[in-house]
Amino acid sequence: MKNPVFILWLIFAAALTYILARLVDNAYFYFAGYVVLQYIVLATAWNILGGYTGYVNFGIPAFIAVGAYSTVVLHKTTSLPLVAMMVIGGSLSGLLGVGMGYLTLRLRGTFFSIATLAMAVVMQTLVTNWTFVGGSRGAYIIRPAMVPYLGINYIEYLFLMMLGLCIVAVGVARAIEKSRLGYGFATIRDDELAAEASGVPTLQLKLIACGLSGGFMGMAGAPLPYYVTYLDPASTFSLSYAVNTIAMPLIGGTSSWLGPILGALLLGTLQQVATVTISSAVSLLIVGVLLVFFVVAAPKGILGWFQK
Repeated sequence: MKNPVFILWLIFAAALTYILARLVDNAYFYFAGYVVLQYIVLATAWNILGGYTGYVNFGIPAFIAVGAYSTVVLHKTTSLPLVAMMVIGGSLSGLLGVGMGYLTLRLRGTFFSIATLAMAVVMQTLVTNWTFVGGSRGAYIIRPAMVPYLGINYIEYLFLMMLGLCIVAVGVARAIEKSRLGYGFATIRDDELAAEASGVPTLQLKLIACGLSGGFMGMAGAPLPYYVTYLDPASTFSLSYAVNTIAMPLIGGTSSWLGPILGALLLGTLQQVATVTISSAVSLLIVGVLLVFFVVAAPKGILGWFQK
C-alpha cells in the first residue's frame, strides 16, 4: 500500500466499529454486523471487475459457494483454523475466477454476463449432486460456543474475521484505483478496442480482475457455514446474493472504492432493520425501490451527487 495514512484510517474505523459493537452488548448486533460487513466485501470485490473494468458478473453465488463448501470439506477432513479456511477458499475461488475469465472474457457485454450466470447454474448442479458436502439435503456445521485462547463468543469472532477481511478488501480496492493497474482497468472499461490498439494487455488485466474479484468473494463466503450452521444449495446460490452485491455498488457509485461501502452500509442496514421490524421477505423489495430511485435521481450513485 502506498498510502499508510489511509491504512491507519481503515484500522481506526475498524477499531471504532468493534468498540461500538462491544458497547451495544447485543448478540444480534454481531449477527447483523457480520452480514453488512460481508456485503461490503462482496460489493467491493464485484466492483473490481464490474465497476473498474466494466464486466458485469452475475455469477456471484458460484464464488461464494466455492468458499463456503471448501470450508465444509476442510471442516470434515481437517482441524484448520478459520483463517486458513478463508485463505484456501479465497484461493480456490480466485482460480475459478481466472478460469472463468480465460474461457469467457473474449465475450463482451451481455454475452459475458449470461456466461457467468450459466457458470453459477453449473456450479449449483455440481454441488447439489455432491453427497460428501450434503448434496441437496445440505450440511450441518456445529460451531464452537467460544474461541479457545481468545475467550470470546464465536459469533463475535466471525464478526472480527469479517471486519479484518473488510479492511483488506477495501485497502486493495483503493490501492488498485490509484495505481497503474487501475488505470489499465479504466481503459478497458472506457474503450477496450482502443486500449488493445494502444498496446494495453487487456486479457492479462481482465484475468487479474477476475482472480481478485473471485478471490475476495470466496473469502467472504468461507465463514458462511459457521455463521448459518446449515448450508444447502438453495440458500447458498440464492438470487439475493447476486442482486444485493450488484445493487450496492450501483447505489453507492462504481467509480470509486467508497461507492460499494456506502451502498452496502445503506442497503444492508435497511435490510437488517426491516428483517427485525417487518419481515425478511421485504429485502428484495427494498433493493428494487432503491435501485429505481437511484437510477432516476442519481444514475452515478451517491458519489455522483458530490462529483463535478
